[in-house]
Amino acid sequence: MPVWILITVTAAFLQNIRSVLQKHLKSVMGTTGATFVRFGFGLPFAALFVVLLHFGVGDPLPPLQASFFGWVAIAAVAQIIAQALLIQLFSHRNFAVGTAYSRTEPAQAAIFGLLFLSDAVSGATVLAIAISLIGVMLISVARTAVSPASLVTSVFTRSAGIGLASGTFFGIAAVGYRAASLSLGAPNFVMQAAFTLLVGIGLQTGLMLAWMLWRDPGELARIRAAWKISLAVGLVGASASFGWFMAMTLQTAAVVKALAQVEMIFTFASTVLIFREHINKLEILGCLLIVAGIVVLLLV
Repeated sequence: MPVWILITVTAAFLQNIRSVLQKHLKSVMGTTGATFVRFGFGLPFAALFVVLLHFGVGDPLPPLQASFFGWVAIAAVAQIIAQALLIQLFSHRNFAVGTAYSRTEPAQAAIFGLLFLSDAVSGATVLAIAISLIGVMLISVARTAVSPASLVTSVFTRSAGIGLASGTFFGIAAVGYRAASLSLGAPNFVMQAAFTLLVGIGLQTGLMLAWMLWRDPGELARIRAAWKISLAVGLVGASASFGWFMAMTLQTAAVVKALAQVEMIFTFASTVLIFREHINKLEILGCLLIVAGIVVLLLV
């Protein structure tokens, strides 16, 4: 079994744990704070990964390219926006459905891969995008009277808009981080991923800290009060991102994110067992269609 598959499944499991913890944080702090803890509390762990690889394993630091910083900046900002949108979405719908909206990310990553990295888009990729879009529409109307008209107009609802936008920015971030890691070229995929993570998460921490100091300094007090859970979010978040970056250095972003839909299994388990939330049949069908669309993308 290719190593990128094992890394991706592990990262998906860790990401679900991070999302569960962030949903709890949303009840004690704002969207900005719940988004920040993923980066600010993950930074020490990202630095630790690089230190262990450099001084423990003996991997040299990668040679830097100008393009590396450009791609990291684009990816870092896109990921901040995507994460904030996803956390905001949790306030509109239940945990599993909120997560499912962003699952159009791999299909969108395929489009951005074509635009920015010249990755080919096949007919099967187009089919995958269509299947996922139908899934999003079903979720949007799952708690309303379903009709052909409502299926068409569902993608223009507030929840659908936030979810699709989250998927768009996640797709941009995935392609950007892959491009950044590949631009390093050496010494190996593990150090390339770790170094990309450190620079990216460092930039994100600085940007979000400056934003909170300017717009909402009171959020810092709420973050300090929830430091224990925030630290856990930082650990699993940084570890999951490390996994994504390693996998995307070895494989295209769209394919990695397609396999990552295994997270939906973990998400449904969290929804039922932890949050005790109800999911109706149309919501389940919509989620399954999104996953099916991504599976088609994986088989391309």
